Amino acid sequence: MDDVQGKVTIAPTVLTTIVRLTALEQRGVHRLAPAPPKVRGLLAGGAAEEGIFVEVTDAGVEVELHVVAAADANMLKLGEALQTHVTRAIVEMVGLPVVAVDVHIDDVVLPSEKAK
Repeated sequence: MDDVQGKVTIAPTVLTTIVRLTALEQRGVHRLAPAPPKVRGLLAGGAAEEGIFVEVTDAGVEVELHVVAAADANMLKLGEALQTHVTRAIVEMVGLPVVAVDVHIDDVVLPSEKAK
């Protein structure tokens, strides 16, 4: 069973999908936040999806995650939970080491705005 039969290639969009699904299932995340147009133009060499930027380097995977949080969420605990869950998901699903998961809480949705 330890015989290597070839190589496995994982598309960067697979990583963004893993990050998106993991983030959206976390309690306290209302939605992903789009990156400002200025920032989008600066990012190259990685995969980007709404609110998510993933880059694979020699050291491992680097993730930048932008979210809109629910107003009743503890922002510190939410950020830490996102870092933990995203790291675990990437390591368990694709076996790549994670160098960093930078979480940016770009906005907060007030209870009255949730109904809209």
